Amino acid sequence: MSPRRAAAVRDGDRSLREHLIATAERLIAERGTGGLTVREIARAAGVADGVLYNHFADKEELLAYALHAHVRAAEAAAGGPPPEAGSGTVEANLRAYLTRSVALHAAILPAFAGLLHQPAVLARLADLPGSVSGRQVVRAALTDYLRAEQRLGRVARRARVDAAVTLLIGVSHDLVLTHLLDPAAPAPAGLSERDVSDLVATVWRGIAPTGG
Repeated sequence: MSPRRAAAVRDGDRSLREHLIATAERLIAERGTGGLTVREIARAAGVADGVLYNHFADKEELLAYALHAHVRAAEAAAGGPPPEAGSGTVEANLRAYLTRSVALHAAILPAFAGLLHQPAVLARLADLPGSVSGRQVVRAALTDYLRAEQRLGRVARRARVDAAVTLLIGVSHDLVLTHLLDPAAPAPAGLSERDVSDLVATVWRGIAPTGG
C-alpha cells in the first residue's frame, strides 16, 4: 500500500489535503513552526515528500492553512464563547476575557514566534479567506466587547477602550513572551484568581462609569 493510500484509508472520509493540514497543525501545536520541514510533515502524515506539492503550491501555503487551523483549535480549547455585552457584570466578564486571553496566547504565540524569519508564511495566512491571527482573535473580541458595553452605558463614555485592551492583552504577552525569550524561565501557567481580580480591578477603575 502506498504512503498516499495509507493516509487516505487511515483518515476515512477526510481528504488527503485535509489530512496534511491536520498533520502540520498537530506538529505546530507540539513543537512550534521553527525549523519545521516538508520532510517532517510528510513523514508524520505517512506520505512521500512530493505528495505535499500535489495539494499546495509550496510549504508556505501548507503552513498558512495549518496555522489557521491551529488558531481555531486554540479557540475551541479555550472553552465556550466569551461573555456577551450586557450579561453578568463587566468586571466578571473582563476576568473571563483575561483568563481566556492568557490561554490563547500561550497556545498561539509560540507558533507565530517561529515565523519571524518567514514573512512569506504570514503573508499567505493574511490572504486566506476568514484569516485570523493570534492578535486578531483576542484583541478584536475584547475591543468589540468593551465598545458594546460602552454603548450600553456600562463602561464610561470617556473611557479609552483601546488603552484598556492594550493593558489587558499586554499581561498575556508578558507571561508568554518571558518564557519564549528565556526558555529556562517557567512555562506560562496562567494567572491566579487573585492576580486576575487585581489586574481587572485596576483597569476597571479607569473605565467604570461614574458611580460604577
